[in-house]
Amino acid sequence: MYQENIVLCGASAYEQKYYFNRDFDSLPDSVKQELQIMCVLYTEEIGGILTLEFDEEGELQFKTEALDSDAMYDEIGSVLRIKKLQQEKKELLESLEMYYKVFFLGDIPDEELQKKADSEE
Repeated sequence: MYQENIVLCGASAYEQKYYFNRDFDSLPDSVKQELQIMCVLYTEEIGGILTLEFDEEGELQFKTEALDSDAMYDEIGSVLRIKKLQQEKKELLESLEMYYKVFFLGDIPDEELQKKADSEE
């Protein structure tokens, strides 16, 4: 079965807008603000459009695109900037993946399953 990725948030240098999926409104405001800053700064620096999307396994993907006519878009800088963001924001991104897996996919983390098994013994 084919399922589309679920967009968490995104920003566009062309429209100078930020988008946040209201399905994730229960996230703390500090997390929402950090996502907004991260996306907007990326598009200001690199250009184009950046979206953060969850795939069907709950992995958070950075998706970028640019208009063919956009001579200012920095394709090499984009790859480097995303790698840097993934390193600097590793804890945040892993927490968002866990949140999505638990609340949207219904997965129970292995640690919680182990705790349940231990308490039943």
